Amino acid sequence: MGKFLFGVMFTLVALAAAIFFYARFGYVTLKANRRPGAIENYLAHRAFDAAVDRQAPKVENPIKPTEESLTQGMMIYTMHCAVCHGSPAKKDNPLGQSFYPPVPQFTRHAPDMPDWQAYWVLKNGVRYTGMPAWEQTLSDEEMWKVATFLGNWTNLPPAVKAKFQAAE
Repeated sequence: MGKFLFGVMFTLVALAAAIFFYARFGYVTLKANRRPGAIENYLAHRAFDAAVDRQAPKVENPIKPTEESLTQGMMIYTMHCAVCHGSPAKKDNPLGQSFYPPVPQFTRHAPDMPDWQAYWVLKNGVRYTGMPAWEQTLSDEEMWKVATFLGNWTNLPPAVKAKFQAAE
């Protein structure tokens, strides 16, 4: 039994050392124009989801999804976010796809996180992705309006949808 445990411990230490040296000596690619491997992609998405779930406080959205607030959120989104995340006018956004990891294109895959998580991501940004922390640029109310707009992306009132499609 002792030899078995030693073997398991030795294997784990060797694996950790191999990963450390692989990263330490520059074998991890940093190129933003290369697709990540399946394992890296899987781990990055799971780590992001877990971190947001754990760190974002579950607070109630103070902005009600009225036509006015959704229009204001859409305008802020169009001015600050559409350049990377896309819009009806720019569905295939080359800038957003040039990031690593590629920026989520909301015209292809609608945002799927609750408002409180979207607000937290907007406020704090996402390290190593190019997603800025907007807390120094936008007010809390503006970030909540964008979060409300994102949360209602697939069921916008017709008037807001028409303005969004005409924007830019």
